[in-house]
Amino acid sequence: MSGGVEIPVRVVAIEQATPTVKRFSLAARDGAPLPLYSAGAHVVVAMDAADRRIKNPYSLIDRSPDGSTYRIGVLRTQQSRGGSAFMHEQVAVGSELTITMPVNLFPLNRTGRKHLLIAGGIGVTPIYAMAEELARQSVAYEIHYAMRDSAHGAFADELVARHGDRVRLYRDDCQEVIAVDRILPNQPLGTHLYVCGPEGMINAILAGGRAAGWPEENLHAERFLAPPGGSPFALRLAKAGITTEVRADQSLLEAIEAAGVDAAFLCRGGACGQCETRVVSADGELVHNDHFLSDDEKASGAKIMTCVSRLKGRELVLDL
Repeated sequence: MSGGVEIPVRVVAIEQATPTVKRFSLAARDGAPLPLYSAGAHVVVAMDAADRRIKNPYSLIDRSPDGSTYRIGVLRTQQSRGGSAFMHEQVAVGSELTITMPVNLFPLNRTGRKHLLIAGGIGVTPIYAMAEELARQSVAYEIHYAMRDSAHGAFADELVARHGDRVRLYRDDCQEVIAVDRILPNQPLGTHLYVCGPEGMINAILAGGRAAGWPEENLHAERFLAPPGGSPFALRLAKAGITTEVRADQSLLEAIEAAGVDAAFLCRGGACGQCETRVVSADGELVHNDHFLSDDEKASGAKIMTCVSRLKGRELVLDL
């Protein structure tokens, strides 16, 4: 139901990649090799804070050749609800965490003739893995990476060193922008595009692809949303007969788990649809923050994605 098999891991190395990004190397506590995965996959990291258990998804950058470690990149966000702050401030070499088995909601299309990899900020983490996989397979690809400035371009130097002139970097402080109208038209038939980064950038890149006549099935994006906070509200789980509260700094899914209910999830970022739950009643307004439900489904008030959405009101009753 929840996230499948969990793997106890230990932090074996930490690198300060930029002033706001750390790269963590994770090894299984029992010394066993970590599972294989395909580029674009993520794991959910569980962190035991003083007052609650936090679970955040992070894309896998790579797996060591001997399978002993995974690496993830974590951005320290200013509006952190606790996860990124915990990773940056509380986690040290030797810290013990738990991760889920890798899940891939952002895979490469194996039939693609060419691949355009577009990243913004911390969205470079799955793009890094995709570039490595495509290089190993000798498939045509390009990397376009937008960043605030050179100091905040996580792993940019590595990408250039490993992929050479296939990489194009764009810096905000130099007024450089990804030239969608130049890059997207006239690509070979069968090219696929992959974009991960800030919401505005993703929307602009996808809009540019559609304007250039790209088929929808060739446009791929990953949007992992951090669940926003809000005012607390009462939560009743009708089947379980449990009443609890969703705190201001807590997601609906986290409150359900804290109440002892094993609720379904895969991405915890509003993208996969696994946590879709039927709403029995809502005394207030449902605040939908996901990218899975259609506008009509959101307007109906019959469903909610518990990982990122919540209630603005007094009480929410769910069919759980």
